[in-house]
Amino acid sequence: MKNRSGGNLPYHITAAVTSAVWGTTFISSKLLLAEGLSPAAIMTLRFTLAYVCMLPFIRGRIFADSLRDEAQMALLGITGGSLYFLLENTALLYTQASNVAIIIAATPLLTTLAVHRIVRQESAGHRLYLCSLVSLAGVALVVFNGQFLLKLSPRGDLLTLGAAVSWVAYSILVLRLEKRYPPTMITRKIFFYGIVTLLPYFIFRPEHLTAETLLRPAVAGNLLYLGIAASLVCYWTWNMVIRRLGAIRATNYLYINPIVAMITAHFVLGERITPLALAGTALIIFGVSMAERRPHPKCPAGPENEKM
Repeated sequence: MKNRSGGNLPYHITAAVTSAVWGTTFISSKLLLAEGLSPAAIMTLRFTLAYVCMLPFIRGRIFADSLRDEAQMALLGITGGSLYFLLENTALLYTQASNVAIIIAATPLLTTLAVHRIVRQESAGHRLYLCSLVSLAGVALVVFNGQFLLKLSPRGDLLTLGAAVSWVAYSILVLRLEKRYPPTMITRKIFFYGIVTLLPYFIFRPEHLTAETLLRPAVAGNLLYLGIAASLVCYWTWNMVIRRLGAIRATNYLYINPIVAMITAHFVLGERITPLALAGTALIIFGVSMAERRPHPKCPAGPENEKM
């Protein structure tokens, strides 16, 4: 086990930066939706761009060592790509954006429960659960931003919960594969299978995008950002972070997403930031920072420290 303040510090910083970048993708996607692109088209184009950019750097093996591993790679592309985005974006048709944001924000807590209770690959004490709940409360304040308008919508809320569970499954699959395959290969497989499994969707809902639309500065610029920064770079760094820190501590940084989304929306879209949202930001930062503090710096080596 390496000391977190030494060898693992760059990975904690990387996790925070990756989460921050993903926090800005909501704004880029919103701008692309305003330009006439559908959620499925945005996801397909960003993954295709990321995959094409990876092709010149492919080295070594193309396929996994076994059909079982290749099937798990395909599941990565589904759970972390096509299924996740389709469930999340379809949910927006049936429920409020605030409902979606709150339920998705529970992903770190669900990941902690799944990895600790089901997979039993990492341990999590009561302190980590408490810190996660504090951060989740902060997310609620940031998302509502002073306007408490939560309305239950069973269909939309269940679809959103399905998206959160899909990302949890993705995190667990990465844990299973990261010891035998490099992050670059895992990332490449995610993009490939994410694209392939989403293509049948367009049979039922065809897209009619033109070159003129794609070459608009607002469209091209945001697609490049989503494809290269938010997909190519961030999926690779996230898989690397999970490999080093473990799924529980890595996903804890996802609580940063709403903070960055709120700040970006303020400067780009002119959305208002209320005192309650600032209080929520403070709760998120407090919860995340306390979760990352080690109560016993010189703890003995054991299963709970394998990723630390």
